[in-house]
Amino acid sequence: MAVDAFGQEHARAGTEARIVSLVPSITELLFDLGLGAQLIGRTGFCVHPKSEVRKLTKIGGTKDVNLDAIRALAPSHAIVNIDENNRETFEALNTFVPHVIVTHPNAPRDNLDLYCLLGDIFDRVGAARQLARDFETALASIARTRESLPTKRVLYLIWRKPWMAVSQDTYISRTLELVNWETLPRDCSVRYPTLSGEDIRKLPVDICLLSSEPYAFRDKHLDEIGRLIGARENVRLIDGEMISWYGSRAIAGIDYLARFAASSAAAP
Repeated sequence: MAVDAFGQEHARAGTEARIVSLVPSITELLFDLGLGAQLIGRTGFCVHPKSEVRKLTKIGGTKDVNLDAIRALAPSHAIVNIDENNRETFEALNTFVPHVIVTHPNAPRDNLDLYCLLGDIFDRVGAARQLARDFETALASIARTRESLPTKRVLYLIWRKPWMAVSQDTYISRTLELVNWETLPRDCSVRYPTLSGEDIRKLPVDICLLSSEPYAFRDKHLDEIGRLIGARENVRLIDGEMISWYGSRAIAGIDYLARFAASSAAAP
């Protein structure tokens, strides 16, 4: 039996399994595990692989799930995430979906357990092991890169009006640690703190990263935040998918982060 992040046991599913994914990064992972033919529904934020997800029925967003649309699909399995989906959605799904699989990666290495969990449940053990090998290779490579990188204090912004950042108790923050980047603010009890402009001015920011998601930061926002931290040259846009998505994208994401950090270190 495979055990998910909620402690639930799941028996191995057969090829007749009908899967709905409420997690964008896991939708992509399921395709990379060779399960595209068994996927029947996804959220509007599940956008990879682009040509394939278009064929799936949309069942709302990650927070505003259309339960009636899911019920009409009659899935045998639904996959949710503790951070991305509401507890109410999980409880509602449990009333009519036979198997609701809960995921909750909190650090890069948790991807190994995620590959194993889904590989075991859906009989894709070989594909899951290959992803694990590729992931370990990426980790070894970024560890070598890390040795030459300076420690930096990073403000990673995910929202505007109000400004929202990530605390150190997040997958994003632990991913940034792979290149010696420490997220601000420190000692924060809220995982995604809201900050005022004055809060930002007081932070000892070495580099501010504006994520492409969930808020779509653009070039026009660089000057705005640059004025707050007092150093426009230390504000950069970053691909949020590469930093925050777990699953198979995390492999490419680690390589992206290594190159991004190296270029940031080389910048004047």
